[in-house]
Amino acid sequence: MKIGIYPGSFDPITLGHLDIIIRASKLVDKLIIGVLKNSSKKPLFTVEERVELIERVTKNVPGTNNIEIASFDGLLVDFAKKQNATIIVRGLRAITDFEYELQIAQTNHKLCPSLDTVFFTTSVEYSYVSSSVVREIACYGGDISQFIPESILQSVYDKYKSIRSV
Repeated sequence: MKIGIYPGSFDPITLGHLDIIIRASKLVDKLIIGVLKNSSKKPLFTVEERVELIERVTKNVPGTNNIEIASFDGLLVDFAKKQNATIIVRGLRAITDFEYELQIAQTNHKLCPSLDTVFFTTSVEYSYVSSSVVREIACYGGDISQFIPESILQSVYDKYKSIRSV
């Protein structure tokens, strides 16, 4: 069985992420969306919330019944070994992404030679979309409907309302 992992923070998941999930799920028998618990970042959503948002977004997407969502912390190569994965999926928006991702891919391969990284170039319509841009726009009440799946739109706005009311 060919198992791939698409790791990331997904804070929140964007249409660009979803595009890569759909495309990558066609190349593997099982695609694990690995939601990173990164102690050095202060995410908008908890890891449990991010997992739930991804579940909501992917549950009715045709052709993606081979997707699992799991959170992890620590090294991606250790998580991949535990999952018996041999492929890491990464998205590239620009050449600057490639330079960083290539270095990480080579390091991961050195740590675990059975693990290869597959790069997906982002579809043109999502090449400028990032979770950080979505958070910035949403923070000021801007319209993020063209950047994230409709099923989580209200959750993002509600999260900022709850933060402001604290």
